[in-house]
Amino acid sequence: MKGFSWGILAMIVVSIVTTSCGGYKAAEQKPLNAAVPVNVFTVTEQGITGIDNYPATIVPLDEVELRAEVTGSITSIFVKDGQTVVKGQKLYEIDRSKYAANYKQAQAQLKAAQSTLEQAKRDAERYTRLQEKDAIAKQVVENAKTALLNAESQLLVAEAALSNAQTDLNRSVITAPFAGTIGIANVKLGSLVSAGSTLINVISSTNPIAVDFAVNEKDIYRFSLYLEQPRKDSDSLFSLQLPSGDMYPTQGHLVTIDRAVDPLTGTIKARLSFDNEEGNLRAGMSGIVLVRNQDTGTKLVIPSMAVTEQLGEFFVYVVGDSNKVSQTRVKLGTTAGDRIVVREGLEAGDLIVTSGIQNMRNGTIVQPDNAVK
Repeated sequence: MKGFSWGILAMIVVSIVTTSCGGYKAAEQKPLNAAVPVNVFTVTEQGITGIDNYPATIVPLDEVELRAEVTGSITSIFVKDGQTVVKGQKLYEIDRSKYAANYKQAQAQLKAAQSTLEQAKRDAERYTRLQEKDAIAKQVVENAKTALLNAESQLLVAEAALSNAQTDLNRSVITAPFAGTIGIANVKLGSLVSAGSTLINVISSTNPIAVDFAVNEKDIYRFSLYLEQPRKDSDSLFSLQLPSGDMYPTQGHLVTIDRAVDPLTGTIKARLSFDNEEGNLRAGMSGIVLVRNQDTGTKLVIPSMAVTEQLGEFFVYVVGDSNKVSQTRVKLGTTAGDRIVVREGLEAGDLIVTSGIQNMRNGTIVQPDNAVK
């Protein structure tokens, strides 16, 4: 090119590169110890009701399988399926004709044995008196005493036979062992049932009714204390949420804790009792047991978002002097919505970080944007 100076071009290029690099470095530089903007929360005490939830199953306090104890055909059914019955009420009858005949026969055999015994007693007494006068052979007296012993033994056999016949006759009528609700029968009129094997029906108690739930082994001591409380105090601890989400209208009370912990789950079964006059609770239903815990009353609460977990321990970042944060270990309690109870580690008035926690380190300087209460 005419008139073009390569020296001038080189100076322009160097100038552009130098300016560009200088500008990049300026953009990369940050002020030292810049404060990190965060949201914070002032720890306060609030009234709260701490609740623990446990999946539960409704079960009868008493339940019995009604099985045939004698063999025969069903001749009478005195109840309808699902009917409420009282203790001792007749439910089913098995053909009694054979058992009634056996009973009458056993009665007759008992009377005969009693007569034989009376005669043997009279003979033994008479022969003994004659022996005293040497008016009868000794062998006759010995035979009379032997006959008396045999008659006494036969009487015992006859009494046992009568008792067995009476038992079979009684067992031919099946009655309710307690008040409750009868299930759907497995037999009909004329069905043949076998002693000890045929399941006729099941009866279960309905009022009161039980609710079973599993308790972690670490809470056994706590629930054991509930057992020792008077019922009026225990009733305020336990409530039941139905499958529909509605709350059952009456409170329950703890009646027992199982004998052993399940080694596979590390839990133990606890049982509540609930009044069930209306019959709304039925065996086999599911529900959720709500148990009031120690986090009830005025407690320190913080937002759940402020908590971090490390190796099974929980921490929050507390804002201290000069807006520097320190990581503080806390012991947590019950969760209530988006808040959680703090049992140990904080005090009322402490300021904790609730946002930007991923950028926090011990000694980080923060710039609180707001103080949530």
